[in-house]
This record gives sequence, C-alpha cells and structure tokens, in this order.
Amino acid sequence: MTDTTSLPASIRSQVELEELLQEIRARRREFETLGHIPQEIIDRFKALGIYRSLTPARFGGVECSPGEFCRLIELISEADGSTGWVASFAMGPIYLSALPVATQEKLYASVGVDLVFAGGIFPPQKAPAVEGGLKVSGRWHFSSGSMGADVVGVGVIPTHGNDAGLPRMAVMRRDQIRIEQNWDVMGLKATGSNDLVADGVVVPEDWTFVRGGASALETPLFRYPSLALAAQVLAVVALGIGRGAINEVLQMAEGRKSVTGAPNLGERIYAQLEVARIEAELRAARSWFYEAIDDVWQVLLAGGTPEDHLVSMLRLSTTHAARVGAEVARRAQMISGMTGVYENSPLAQQVRDAQMVTQHAFMGDITYQNAGAMLFGLAPLPGYL
Repeated sequence: MTDTTSLPASIRSQVELEELLQEIRARRREFETLGHIPQEIIDRFKALGIYRSLTPARFGGVECSPGEFCRLIELISEADGSTGWVASFAMGPIYLSALPVATQEKLYASVGVDLVFAGGIFPPQKAPAVEGGLKVSGRWHFSSGSMGADVVGVGVIPTHGNDAGLPRMAVMRRDQIRIEQNWDVMGLKATGSNDLVADGVVVPEDWTFVRGGASALETPLFRYPSLALAAQVLAVVALGIGRGAINEVLQMAEGRKSVTGAPNLGERIYAQLEVARIEAELRAARSWFYEAIDDVWQVLLAGGTPEDHLVSMLRLSTTHAARVGAEVARRAQMISGMTGVYENSPLAQQVRDAQMVTQHAFMGDITYQNAGAMLFGLAPLPGYL
C-alpha cells in the first residue's frame, strides 16, 4: 500500500478515501465497460476535497505541494489507473492560473472551489476574432475526464484578419460543447478521453490562455513548472499501477496451492527473485521521482527560481517513472503465469493501463533526447522546459 501520511490537507477523511478506493477496486471493470468514470465518483472526489487540492488559496483552495498531490494520485491509481488518471486533472487550476486574475475570480465564483477542468488541445483550430471574443469551432482529441467536467478548454489559434497569434486554450462551460464518445482503445478505457466538438462558441479573449504560460499568481505552487507537473501527475499513475500489480501477485500467493502439487507461488524461487527485483526497481524510480520534485519545491519555497537542470530532472525522472511502472506491471503479470492473462484478473487491466501511460507524448523518447542534450551542455528543443 502506498504511504498515506503525506496526503494533501484538503482530504476531508482518510477513512472515507480508503473506503472509496476499495469500492473503486471492486468496480474497475464496470468503469471500463462504461467508458468513463461515473459522475457519482467525481462527486465523491469533490466531497473528499480532491478537486480543491491545487485550487488557489485566495479562492478557497488548499494549494498543496506537488509532491503531496502526486502521492494522492498514486494512491488512487493503485486502486484503478483510469480513475487516477481522471483524478489527476484536479491539476486544472495550475493551467487556469494563466488566466487573468479577474477571470479566475469569476470562474471560481460561478463554479466553486471544487472545479473540474478538462481539455482537448489537439489539433489547435483557427478562431477568428468576432464581436465579443473568438469564434471557436472544430474538433479536439484526447479530452480525458471531460464527461465529468464543469468547464473545458480547447486549443485555438486566434486570428485577427490575416494575422495569427500564439496557440491558446479557450475556456468555456461544459454545456457549450458536445462530447463525441469515441474513445475505443486498449487501456485506460475508463478515462473517457473522447473528442470535443464546438460549433461557433464565442469565447471572450480574457477567457483564453497559453498552456504552460506564466501564471497570474505568485505563490510557490503557481511558479512550479506547469508542463513538468502536467507530465508528473500522469506518470505517477503508472507508479500507482505498478504498486497495485505487485500487490495482486502477493495476494495471489496467500494460501494458494497448485493443483499439480507444486509449491505455493510465494514459495517458488523464481517468483521470490522476480518480485524482489520489481519491488526494488519501483521503489528506486519512485524515490528519484519525488526527490526531483522536492529539489524544485525547496527552491521555490525559498523564493528562488529553479535552474534549468533541475527542471530537466523533473522531466527525465517522470518519463523514467512511467516506463518503470509499466515494466513492473508487465513483469508482475509474468510471475502470475496464465492467471494474469484472463480479463477477470486485475493484472490484465493493469498491464494495459500502464502501457497506455507510456504512450503519452509527455513520456516519449524526446524526453531522453532533450535531457541528454542538456547533460552535454546543449540547448533542448523548444517546449521541453
């Protein structure tokens, strides 16, 4: 079980959280079939305080540390990867903090401190300037968690005549946009990462922001590298899945005897060796992941600005964590033998889900290229830091 001693202060009841996680473990196949996390689970996350964890304190939130938030998502992902993935979008206030403060005030006043934000960024669509703002139309992919969102953001390229500005995200109410439920994939099936479709929604320009742009807020949390955090809250899902997969193997061995008279799984030398190896590898990747977070966080708490090499270590440790988590899940399944290939085995779902995490663009090989370039004293590609 993941450590629960460093959870955000926003969590109203650790007992209630654990009870909910037990229910999520029991219902994860139901969520896969549904294709998204039920609204009742999102509402219970709100009630527990998960969606206010990173909300600005000035608007009634908690502003927990990035490490505390990632540990929370890791814990949820241990129960179910898709649910952890959707809960991770409680980091929405970090993105939204790039909106003008006056806009943020209106947003939280209308939606509340437990705001659920989801986005469909790609491909950015041209949005011509009209009276009242930008006219937003088009289709956007991979809008994880949008089924339970209060507000959504979509990628646009503002155009004023023949002049095009920097890509931005346009924020609007969930009921202003249509969700096309076309998420048909191998893993993370319950994230509901469907397409968003808009037809001529007029969005005021002060309700748009550059994703990863400078925050309008000055507290340490909102000076943390936002794109690095966006990658971290997803990669930590794989760490949680890896822990869950090891737990499944250990539970399989409890009192179970082979029909052939062979030793209990836990008594087999190969199983002992391999479970020890993956335990060590998961713990090592996890330690570096949180160490990199803490290195940057301490600089921010002291009022400084993290050096580029520290931000690069955020990105590199994140990609490493995602891949180790996925590898651990796969090797846990191998230990289980044929038991782990059946759909009624949690291991089958855990392997699919963890592999999906590694497919995200934030965790691609380009991370290694950029981190390697910086280790040689060269400049990374734009957008890495």
